[in-house]
Amino acid sequence: MNGDRTGEALAPLAAAFRTGERDPTAYANTLRDRIEARDPEIHAWVDGAISRAWLTAETEALLERHPRSDSESDAGDGADRPPLFGVPVGVKDIFHVDGLPTRAGSDLPPEVLAGQEATAVRRLRAAGATVAGKTHTTEFAYFSPPPTRNPHDLDHTPGGSSSGSAAAVASGTAPLALGTQTVGSIVRPAAFCGVVGFKPTRGRLPTDGVIPLSRSVDHVGTFTRDVAGAALAASVLLDGWDEQRAGERTEPPTLGVPTGPYLDQPSEVGREAFERALDSLANAGYELVRVEAFPDIDDVNDRHDTLVAAEAALAHGEWYGRYGDRYADATRELIEDGLSTPVSALVRGRRGRDALRDSLAETADDHGIDAWIAPAAPGPAPEGIDDTGDPAMNLPWTHAGLPTIGLPAGDVDGLPVGVQVAAEFDADERLLAWADEIAGAVRDAV
Repeated sequence: MNGDRTGEALAPLAAAFRTGERDPTAYANTLRDRIEARDPEIHAWVDGAISRAWLTAETEALLERHPRSDSESDAGDGADRPPLFGVPVGVKDIFHVDGLPTRAGSDLPPEVLAGQEATAVRRLRAAGATVAGKTHTTEFAYFSPPPTRNPHDLDHTPGGSSSGSAAAVASGTAPLALGTQTVGSIVRPAAFCGVVGFKPTRGRLPTDGVIPLSRSVDHVGTFTRDVAGAALAASVLLDGWDEQRAGERTEPPTLGVPTGPYLDQPSEVGREAFERALDSLANAGYELVRVEAFPDIDDVNDRHDTLVAAEAALAHGEWYGRYGDRYADATRELIEDGLSTPVSALVRGRRGRDALRDSLAETADDHGIDAWIAPAAPGPAPEGIDDTGDPAMNLPWTHAGLPTIGLPAGDVDGLPVGVQVAAEFDADERLLAWADEIAGAVRDAV
């Protein structure tokens, strides 16, 4: 299996729905058929397949709210319809969605986990999107894996924790999916599955209505097939989206390559793939500045891991006290570690986020760097589905809360690899504007 070439890019699909060139109901039925045909092997979707009745009802309700007038042509300009009109969205099963249970990949009773619909879901619906269904996640967005497989090779992991969302977009069974990242749960599975994963600046997309893992570093983000789709989704999801900033034409950014112990973490094939991507960028005219960053990467990693454990214990304290025997071993170990974490370590972890962000900004200023580029994962997706892979390459960017986008950058023996680009805090619009051309330069790196 080689991913899916019949899946469609979000932006042109949404435009066709708005103008009437495409019928959302017919597309929903097509998507349902794709899921029924492909998902028994991939397992991206909770319960194995999209519900025909659910999506049909969602689509019919949308068309009732936005009917086409009798005087309107079959292919109008779509100005009367919202930007994501008719677009089905896969939703990671830690987001609350009105009408669907939230299981969070766990054995806890769904009624215990229930809550108000997530802001991200409400914003997508307000923009005209329909919820296609829930996608598989590792238990509570940590490490205990779901049954999802990599669409490019079923014997390999799709990554995690947003396993189902990445696999759904890669398999062509969703044009857009929501995920979360607390360490590397958007950018890493995007790399493993050969799609685009976007994690906004911390705080620009509210996390309410999402079951938390670590409240101070949880991020909500998206999966799409290309950068244009990521930008379209961001325009309706992010607080304070500035269309003028997003549309500004700027010079290609100077890209910083963070040398030192951080870049010792990828595998040999991962480093070779990254260097090929850098060569492609250099050939395309990008200026690359190699500069040491994260000299204390081991301390950053430890600080982040301690913070996640401590905040997971806080978030899950009541549930764990009642249902601790239903948690998977990996999650139970995380929470137990968090319960024994001193308050001083929690405070240190939270303060470290801002310190790291300031340090990266200072280094970038000193060396004329506009954005950072790094491997999106240590290498291609590991074999097997009992492990979702190492998030080490994503961790410091998540810890600092910087906007980060993962871009496909060729493959190794048929398995996708990717790069990630991180911009300064709150520069999401600029990052997405840059990312389209960067993606074109590295897409077929050889």
